[in-house]
Amino acid sequence: MEQELFYVMALTRLTNFNYQQALELYKTVGNAQLLYEHRNEIGDIVKEASPTLMQALQNWDDAMKRADFELHYMQEHSIRGLVLGDDDYPQRLCECPDAPLVLYYKGNCDLNQTKIVSIVGTRQMTVYGQDLIRHFVRDLKRHCSNVLIVSGLAYGVDIYAHREALANGYETVGVLAHGLDQIYPYRHHETAAEMVNHGGLLTEFMTQTNADKPNFVRRNRIVAGMADATVLVESAAKGGGLITCEIAQNYDRSVFAFPGNVGSEFSKGCNNMIRDNVAGLISNANDFVVAMGWQDEALRKQAMADGIERNLFPDLSPEEQKVVSLLQQTNNLQLNILSVKTGIPIGQLTALLFQLEMKGVVKPLAGGTYHLLS
Repeated sequence: MEQELFYVMALTRLTNFNYQQALELYKTVGNAQLLYEHRNEIGDIVKEASPTLMQALQNWDDAMKRADFELHYMQEHSIRGLVLGDDDYPQRLCECPDAPLVLYYKGNCDLNQTKIVSIVGTRQMTVYGQDLIRHFVRDLKRHCSNVLIVSGLAYGVDIYAHREALANGYETVGVLAHGLDQIYPYRHHETAAEMVNHGGLLTEFMTQTNADKPNFVRRNRIVAGMADATVLVESAAKGGGLITCEIAQNYDRSVFAFPGNVGSEFSKGCNNMIRDNVAGLISNANDFVVAMGWQDEALRKQAMADGIERNLFPDLSPEEQKVVSLLQQTNNLQLNILSVKTGIPIGQLTALLFQLEMKGVVKPLAGGTYHLLS
């Protein structure tokens, strides 16, 4: 696996940081090492390859030296490389057409948790925004004990969301617009260090990559793509949070926004998205939990508090249990992935999923994805 990671890292360098081109090459061939081994026959393998690309893929020497340097840095600093398709790679991202080919991760949490929420918004957050985040995260914890909170470690909404997640016992992941050899902004380094032990830091950029403006736009798609839902707290009429929400909507993910006063500068973006039906209006964590269908966990917790034992999944056939067990490991899987991993033919699996839906065990989501109601 490390050998394939090595060639994937080199490939991203060879394509001159055209990550989309590297992804398309990888998907076409299915293996970065094969690309290297057949570098002199790229035109025969990838018919649409341009002369410039074929020339670039002739000489891997410099790219391999850079990949080797990066691997040593990763080993010294406990950084993991996650290649698209790896079990530990964020599976929700695999559904996105522009998913990063490789991610660099420093942390200890599961990036495929059952419930993942991205919280985004303005860097110039007001006291109103702080109150929204504080109450939202605190009350969400009461409803759902295990939720991974994702944001971008930036000023304002991002860092406040990370800190509130930590304060409430949630794991939280920061998606960076630069390599893991630095923290930007630097004043957030203490929070970042705490996140490594209670969540993690994630990026698609190698070390020695600066936090340039285009990189922030690129990282927004990871924030949107690795979560079940994106929550916009405060935003002006334009801003990075709006971009993240638009990407999330294009990925068929749920998008929510807190409304604000008419005329308030940092509520214009939220109000506009609600007006245009891009985002669902929420005023508290309960609104969000109900909209996401996550209230079952709250009911179960109440039942346990009342001393009531509850069989979550009664009367399941062996085939149905196989599907449920897989979704318990990795929730929100598409029909074809469920079929491959369970070995159940599509036709039979469709009928099984319908029965599970009728029993209140799963629910279908957009894009042919199925969600286990925990």
